[in-house]
Amino acid sequence: MPLSPVKAQEVEEQELVDPQTTLREKCREEPKCAAFKEKWDACETRVRSRKKTAETCSEELIDFIQCVDHCVAPELFKHLK
Repeated sequence: MPLSPVKAQEVEEQELVDPQTTLREKCREEPKCAAFKEKWDACETRVRSRKKTAETCSEELIDFIQCVDHCVAPELFKHLK
């Protein structure tokens, strides 16, 4: 028995938005995470102003990322189906 061709329904294209991206943007603005971002920015400015330095800003970056991820996690799972 031959299969009948399936016609694709024309669906209005709608741009999908990743809820994680939206939540990360929101969490970056939260006061606690914004404080970590300020520390990271200050470190980046300090390191870039020096010609020779062994200092990196990895600790500040990790603190900022962890803050954002901790803020995002509980809300993100509400968006999963």
